[in-house]
Amino acid sequence: MAVVIGLICVVAALLYAGQLLSSVNFALAQRLGLQEKAAAADPLHARLELGAARWDLVSLWTVPVAGLLMLLDQAWWPYLGLIGGGAYVDAGGREAAKILGLRDRGVRVGTRNEVRLGFGVFAFLIAVGLFMIAISLAELV
Repeated sequence: MAVVIGLICVVAALLYAGQLLSSVNFALAQRLGLQEKAAAADPLHARLELGAARWDLVSLWTVPVAGLLMLLDQAWWPYLGLIGGGAYVDAGGREAAKILGLRDRGVRVGTRNEVRLGFGVFAFLIAVGLFMIAISLAELV
């Protein structure tokens, strides 16, 4: 189980690092494929993604830290797991709803492949969030 948690935390930390890069240098994140290319997305969408990346730096650090604390057998990990799990479920669902709403209103939100990748990331966030909530509750009960 520790290996699974460790792998999930590594991927979550990589996503967090991608948002850090997006916050600092959005154009570079676009060139690296971490954000939708400027030609395929409306400037409104790019501005929303930049804001989301900055907010993610504030709110999505909890799952990687909870996983690290779990691996170190530190007692506070379930509390961070609950907080982070909720934040991940919210972020994944909210971002999916945002993309669907923008696309429904005719706003360009990226290429078909970029949108598919985005929804894969959203599904990953939701799954990790639910998993962290479940294992955190199991630890606390």
